[in-house]
Amino acid sequence: MLTNRVALITGGGRGIGAEIVRRFAAENCTVVIADIVLEPAAELADELIGKGYKAEAVQLDVTNKTQVNSVVEEIISRHGSLDILINNAGITRDALGLRMKEDDWDAVIAVNLKGTWMPSQAVMRPMRKNRWGRIVNTASVAVLGNVGQANYSASKGGVISLTRTLALELARSGITVNCIAPGAIMTPMLKEVPEDMRQKYLERIPVKRFGTPEDIANLHLFLCSDAASYITGQTIFVDGGLSIGM
Repeated sequence: MLTNRVALITGGGRGIGAEIVRRFAAENCTVVIADIVLEPAAELADELIGKGYKAEAVQLDVTNKTQVNSVVEEIISRHGSLDILINNAGITRDALGLRMKEDDWDAVIAVNLKGTWMPSQAVMRPMRKNRWGRIVNTASVAVLGNVGQANYSASKGGVISLTRTLALELARSGITVNCIAPGAIMTPMLKEVPEDMRQKYLERIPVKRFGTPEDIANLHLFLCSDAASYITGQTIFVDGGLSIGM
């Protein structure tokens, strides 16, 4: 599906990002695993290289324009193109609105929203030159409102608006821009939540199971393929139906 494509996946060293990396690598895509912490990204790259896949790791702060531009330029210099951008990097700094610190608001907006914009801007020109590109951004079911996540919800709402606008701007250049909004996905973070709290949350999910990183990675794969060439500007909730009742 992605043979001979080159993909940059931010936040690719762990969790959902790592599963996206593995899924793309298995489809003969050259994967560049970007993470602000290099070690897990490098370990994943070594794992994939050991299996015969094409992978490399880079340390990247997605809020740093100079770093982002440099990484994109280096990828194109080494591989000749950059076809796919997965904006997966994100953080949370939860607190009730009354108690939320300004630094926590700024950090979440910077990483989640600016950190989606910076890589997207950096890849636009080379993608337009090649008349082909796929950008997939990451929102969350939290955009519908979630207590204690005013900063996170706002940042992800901004990502959805950014997705729609870039889709309009880039459509004639053969570039699609879409967004995935995960629900409760069974990652190490969710596993740390007390069992009784997880069970209460599970009761709200119509399909009665938590999502898996594979559920998210499979949609990324489809949206980045030629099969999805007529889909752009969309936000797709992958949440087991949770958003229906919110």
